[in-house]
This record gives sequence, structure tokens and C-alpha cells, in this order.
Amino acid sequence: MAQTAINVTPPNVPAEKVSSPWRDAWKAFRKNKTAMVGLYIIVFFVLIAIFAPLIAPYGFKEQVLVNRLKPPSSAHWFGTDDLGRDLFTRVMYGARISLWVGFFSVIASIFVGTILGILAGFYGKWIDMLISRLFDILLAFPSILLAIAIVAILGPSLQNALYAIAIVNIPTYGRLVRAKVLSLKSEEYITAARAIGMTNTRILVTHILPNSLTPIIVQGTLGIATAIIEAAALGFLGLGAQPPDPEWGKMLSDSRQFIQKAPWTVIFPGLSIMLTVLGFNLMGDGLRDVLDPRMKN
Repeated sequence: MAQTAINVTPPNVPAEKVSSPWRDAWKAFRKNKTAMVGLYIIVFFVLIAIFAPLIAPYGFKEQVLVNRLKPPSSAHWFGTDDLGRDLFTRVMYGARISLWVGFFSVIASIFVGTILGILAGFYGKWIDMLISRLFDILLAFPSILLAIAIVAILGPSLQNALYAIAIVNIPTYGRLVRAKVLSLKSEEYITAARAIGMTNTRILVTHILPNSLTPIIVQGTLGIATAIIEAAALGFLGLGAQPPDPEWGKMLSDSRQFIQKAPWTVIFPGLSIMLTVLGFNLMGDGLRDVLDPRMKN
């Protein structure tokens, strides 16, 4: 008896309706209210950093000694510091420095850590042993102490602080990628790729690296918050940005002697650090919920 063929070809679907893993992840992310709050906070500070020269009512280096330690007012929304500089202006310019250090130190850590992690996990043997011992040595020191030591050797500056923060965070991403590569290289599709003659380089670029991006993205988002705190700590100790750069940690250090007399000089830089770190943590937690299969029902 003849069988009737069934047409299973899907109807034409508009391009904007086609589902993809990243599109689905974005839809799920938008449903996470706390993650969206974190995203809004980050976008707010990024916009402030970008448009600070247009928004700031004064120059961040501008000193008016007769206005020193003035409380918040219509002329100076956040008050002034001990040199008569407008705190609102300096906090906005400080967002540039903190976000710049956070983003670029994490990018550098991810770049180096990913390369080392892939080499260790994919090739194994003595390469894995050498790289893993390097990670163990770096992790043997508290991160902030190691960063202080590196900056002390290189010399106090914002650029050297960025290098130090990047170096101390390399093992975090390296070990994360190594663990992911160890689980991926035993998958059947990797065995199939070897069987059809794919080179190791092509396997790494085509299969291993794309499938390792999810944990890197999540950890990188959370790592920016950590990098901002570490940059503020180095600035507070005088090892980061140098005067007159308006770095938030340095502003806290310069104002600690005025906590009782002029608390606004500490409150606003500290609040900026807290909100920025909170934003990245909230967004990072949301990304983890969306991108980690173990977090899905």
C-alpha cells in the first residue's frame, strides 16, 4: 500500500523570529529583573564615563581654595574636596579610570589565561604540568598582596596597576579554561574531527574555543567587579593612579582625614565603587543563570 509523504519542511519564518542560543539567552536574561538592574547600573556609569567632559560643570583639576570642603549645594552637587575641587566632576572622571582599568585588565587576563589554559588542557603532559605549576605559584599569594608587590617593583602608576591586576587574575581564567578543555576534548565530535583529518589548530579554533566562551564570559563579568575593587585598593595605598587623576580609591585615601569634618568627600567616591561593583555582580549572576546549563530547569 502506498504511503502518503508528509511535508515536514518548516514554513518561512522571518529572520527576527529565528531562534538561536544567543537570542534565547538574551530573552532569558531580560526576564531576570536583578540582572537587568545590574545592566542598567553599568550602562549608567559607562555613559557617565563617556560623556564626562560634556556633563562636568568644572575641570577635574580646577582648584578654588576658597571653596575647600564645601558641603553639597546647587553650585557643587557633591560638595568640594580639601583643595576646592568639585567632587561631582571628579567622581564622573573617576568612572573613566575605574572602568578602563576593570575592562582592560580583565581582557588581558582572559587573553593570556585562555591561551595558557587551552595549551595545558589540550596538549597535557609536560606542558600541562609546567603551566599548572605556574598557576599554583601565582595562586599561592593573596591577590592584593601580589598586586602590591608587582606595582612596588614596576613603580606606582595607573598603567602598572593595570598590569598587576591582569597578572594576578590570569590563573583564574587559565584554570577555568583548562578544566573546560579537558571535558571537551573527550567529546565524540572532537574524536570525529580528528578522524576526518582536522589539525589541532583547527580543532582548537573551530570547536574548543567557541565552546569554552560561556564560562569565560560569566567569570569575566564578575572579574571586572573584582578588578575595580583591586584598582581602588591600590589607589588607596598610593600605588595606583597618581595625583591629580581622580581615581575613586585615591579620592578615598586623600579624604580619610576629613571623614568627620566633611563626610561627603568619602561618601560619594565610596558609593560609586559600591554601585559599580554591585552592577557587575548582579549582571554576572544573571549571565551565569542564563548561560550555565546546570542552572536551568
